[in-house]
Amino acid sequence: MATQAPDTPPGGILKRRKPLWIVLALAVALAAFLGWRAARGGEAGAAKVVNIASIASPYQGKQVYNGLTDVIIRQGWLKAELARRGVALNFVPVPTAVGAPLINEGFSGKRIDFASYGDFPAVIAVAGGVPLKLVAPLGGGQNVYLVVRKDSPATSLADLKGKKIALHRGRPWELPFSKLVDASGLKLSDFTIVNINPSATPAALASGSVDATVLLSDGLLLEQRGVGKVIWSTAHAPADWKMRAELFARGDFVDANPELTQLVVDAYVRAAAWSSQEANRAAVIRNSSRGFLPEDILAKDYAANGLAWHERFSPVFHPDVKAHYRSVAAYALERGLIRRPVDADKLIDDRFVARALRDLNLQSYWSTASDRPRQALAANP
Repeated sequence: MATQAPDTPPGGILKRRKPLWIVLALAVALAAFLGWRAARGGEAGAAKVVNIASIASPYQGKQVYNGLTDVIIRQGWLKAELARRGVALNFVPVPTAVGAPLINEGFSGKRIDFASYGDFPAVIAVAGGVPLKLVAPLGGGQNVYLVVRKDSPATSLADLKGKKIALHRGRPWELPFSKLVDASGLKLSDFTIVNINPSATPAALASGSVDATVLLSDGLLLEQRGVGKVIWSTAHAPADWKMRAELFARGDFVDANPELTQLVVDAYVRAAAWSSQEANRAAVIRNSSRGFLPEDILAKDYAANGLAWHERFSPVFHPDVKAHYRSVAAYALERGLIRRPVDADKLIDDRFVARALRDLNLQSYWSTASDRPRQALAANP
């Protein structure tokens, strides 16, 4: 049987064969690339799993998620849409006690792709080099409460000068409190700040280890239980003082997976539309209370928000959203809370919400102006 002669170029000179080690190296590299493409869905950058982190709490033997994430899980739409594309959906539970720091670590290590969490920690992450994108607002903001011991004579922040205040540093409520301190003509150094997480606060307040604390709606729970009393809240402060929580995504994931990002944003907009219906108010409060706070406390906190129920869940990028993040970034830098400036305009990516509202025929569902409908507020506690 005749052997096939090697190719002979013009002039009769034989081509030299490549050394075996080069051939093997190329084969290994090609196999690795093909394997990587297969694991990523056959397309460079295409993810096979979408990881969403959200605050969660144990309830009746399982983890339950807070807010719109819980609604998304119940609706099942996002899981089904991703499955059609061969992509799995994974929710990452984050305990309230560790909250934002754990989420920031997850983003930095690329273990999570999306997270619904607070404004200030997200700005801290971006200042630290994490390429986050704000892809969907999650409502009109949350109130922050200043709570003193039940027997305290203090009625204002000024009365607490020289006292111990429990404040979990780096959490979303630090910024509103800092603004209150400045507006009161005081400095953080006028107080002894005790850096403890919210779960340890009730015992510290009841024992007298601290004189006051800064919390979210769990501050109302301390008041209900007779442990403390609310002397101030952002319900009667400028709207920009409220703590905001949004849907953030890793910028590199967004760039590599715009279709998957769109599906995730669509799911949150769908969940917001369902939650904003008056007929679903009781269900929203009931489901949100599981493992977190009593229903009456949540209802009181929602009422103190100041926005009409329908607008409470708006995912619209109102002009005040961008203004809020500019304010957060500037304030954090000025006060030395971050070391590098954060460009709020580059942080915001509103194209996915715009498309979701259009595709879901919700362009006129929520107000698009800054002066959204608000409800009457009771007197300041």
